[in-house]
Amino acid sequence: MTRPTLRRIAAAALLCTGLGGCAVPGGLGPGEVAPPVSSQPRPTPLWPSWTESPSSGGTAVAGRVPPPRPLDGAPAVGPEGIEKVDVMAVVRADRAMKRFGEGKQIQGPGKAGLRPARYADLTGDGHHELIVAADTQTGRSVLSVYTAADGKIVPILFTSGRRLSAETVGTDLLVRTTDDDGSSHDIRYHWDGQRMSVLSDEHKFGNAISAPGPRTCAAPLPTGSEAPAPTDTDTDRGGR
Repeated sequence: MTRPTLRRIAAAALLCTGLGGCAVPGGLGPGEVAPPVSSQPRPTPLWPSWTESPSSGGTAVAGRVPPPRPLDGAPAVGPEGIEKVDVMAVVRADRAMKRFGEGKQIQGPGKAGLRPARYADLTGDGHHELIVAADTQTGRSVLSVYTAADGKIVPILFTSGRRLSAETVGTDLLVRTTDDDGSSHDIRYHWDGQRMSVLSDEHKFGNAISAPGPRTCAAPLPTGSEAPAPTDTDTDRGGR
């Protein structure tokens, strides 16, 4: 290395020191404050006893169906909110859930019946939605979500599956199901202004090979249509 080259290196080092230090390309300069790190919502199980092991999200898919309609015969929602509405009366008014309206209520997994009702803000408006799930003797479960609009009960999601568990992630709803072969199916639902629509869909096979989003979920049933009783060959359905 020649003397002129050494002088240039020394001069650059002195210049960098005089300016208070050189910033790393793409990094923070002297005196700059690191931007705050925003916290991400963590999954919150709705029925902890039914919760399976967690897994990650998938690929967004969507469907288009008519807007949901209020339930005929459902109780009115007063100023105190949907939390004060008779849950069993709502279940009996919904044709997809009606057969569970006269059955027994359960407090843990392993029996057939209606799980305890849960409430969460899934629409982001500061008011709670009603979340209802029931387990059948065949091992399958069904889940429905209801919101209040103009004092009326509106169903905004119906889905089913085996070993069903659910979690809230912020205002999203993550529904997990697990088959007998160990494969799992995770669907994340997000409020689209009318219903809870599919945001991501991940199918993890029994050999733990993940396959996010290659298939599209079946279109949700329109509100008011007759929903067949779930069978072992049913697939998950989105909001109506």
